[in-house]
Amino acid sequence: MKDIGLYKAQTKLPFNAFGTMAMAREEFENNSGSSQVFWLLKESELTPSNANILDGRYAVFGYVTENEDFLADLKVGDVIESVQVVAGLDNLVNPSYKIVG
Repeated sequence: MKDIGLYKAQTKLPFNAFGTMAMAREEFENNSGSSQVFWLLKESELTPSNANILDGRYAVFGYVTENEDFLADLKVGDVIESVQVVAGLDNLVNPSYKIVG
C-alpha cells in the first residue's frame, strides 16, 4: 500500500468488531487469499478502533449482525452452505476473465 501511495487511505470495512468476516491468506503473501474465510471471535488489544494492526492486512467482507452465538459452534472443516447479502449488493463487481494460453 505504501509503495502505491495508499498507506493513508481510510479503511472502508474496519476490522474491529466481534463477528468480522475476512479472507484468510498466508502470513507473508498478501495476494494468497483463495477460498478460506475467518471470523474475529473476540474484541482484543489487536483491534481497537482507529489503531488496528489487522486493518489493511486482510480483506473484510462483512460482519455477523444477528445470531452471533453460532460462531462459537464453528469448527475447522465446517462448510458454508449458503449466504445472503443483506446490504451492498449494488457494490458487487463481476470480474471478466481473460483465458491466456
